[in-house]
Amino acid sequence: MSAYSSTVRAMIDYLEPVLEFVSDAEAGGAASKAGGSDFQFGNPQEMPLPEIQQALTKWAAPQDKDWFAYKFSDPKAIQVTVDSLRKHIGIDIDPKDVSMTTGAFGGLASTLRAVLDPGDEVIYLSPPWFFYVPMILANAAKAVRVDFEPPKFELPVDAIRRAITARTRAIIVNTPHNPSGRVLTPDELQRLAAVLKAAARPIYLLSDESYNRITYDGRPHVSPLRFYDRSFLIYTYGKTLVAPGQRIGYIAMPPTMPDREELRGAIFVAQAVTGYAYPNAVMQYAVGDLEKASVDVAALQRRRDRLISALAEMGYETVTPEGTFYILVRSPLSDDLAFTRRLASENVFVLPGRLFELPGWFRISLTGNDDMVDRALPGFERALKQEHVVR
Repeated sequence: MSAYSSTVRAMIDYLEPVLEFVSDAEAGGAASKAGGSDFQFGNPQEMPLPEIQQALTKWAAPQDKDWFAYKFSDPKAIQVTVDSLRKHIGIDIDPKDVSMTTGAFGGLASTLRAVLDPGDEVIYLSPPWFFYVPMILANAAKAVRVDFEPPKFELPVDAIRRAITARTRAIIVNTPHNPSGRVLTPDELQRLAAVLKAAARPIYLLSDESYNRITYDGRPHVSPLRFYDRSFLIYTYGKTLVAPGQRIGYIAMPPTMPDREELRGAIFVAQAVTGYAYPNAVMQYAVGDLEKASVDVAALQRRRDRLISALAEMGYETVTPEGTFYILVRSPLSDDLAFTRRLASENVFVLPGRLFELPGWFRISLTGNDDMVDRALPGFERALKQEHVVR
């Protein structure tokens, strides 16, 4: 008899490429060695923003006996969120419709648990974030894949319509999209909303907006909440602050959400049984100060432009991101893992596309610092010029 449940086995099978890669001493695990250029994940490669330490130090000092008691969603943190949503997406959210979470991870897991029954279907867009499918499987639901078409990564509305069945209960949409960097347009979101509204069964839209404050070239971000009533906005401060280990975010429902009073209770219970998916007390107290801090988006854009220009001049095909931390690059070898290993031999560490359902591509994280870029560019060029690479 297996030591794992069938559900856990299915999740392990899905994540196996990721688990193998991060433990691969040649391609993945060596990224932290001295002198390496680590572009694999969205981890910070420079010292954290000083505002984070200042906020945590300030709010760690207890002000009453309950300072570190159990916390659900702190009212002051919720008010910060409501004010922020009014500013960033232009919707007045009822404070009762906001739940503070342990980042987008806790928000997505809790929302899925709140709305899914066993046997339901959830549409996700590929290439996806690694954990969408395992979280769907964890709820005894079926993950239904719909592919973006590279290199444009336009929202495949017609394919989504064809994927909807009588069992479809939810769809996960990520804008700006990791890993392509596409920012979905109002026209795309309106067409998607029309398809979802026409479905025979009510469908919930989970809008993963983890990168909604990291957009380039003055491009505005528009939330799906503006077009579709049955939407949940899920946000994390971890990307804006480049501090994924200090986990705080939220789930927000629009005032037009049907049955929102019932959903409030469902999300509250889901957060508790998911593993107490509420942020710790200090993070909630500090969120008003953390709201004012941000990674230097202009610096990320300059790094993006430099890398894309240099890689294109070498002969690489790239996708110019409109947001997020990432650049997608087509692998010169059809075997993207093999080319990832070739780059690793040059002390350049990237993420192979097969880890996120996009074989033949690799991803560069812009959180790698400028010194890493300086060291990496000659390595990119040498890897491309090896005689058995076919351009």
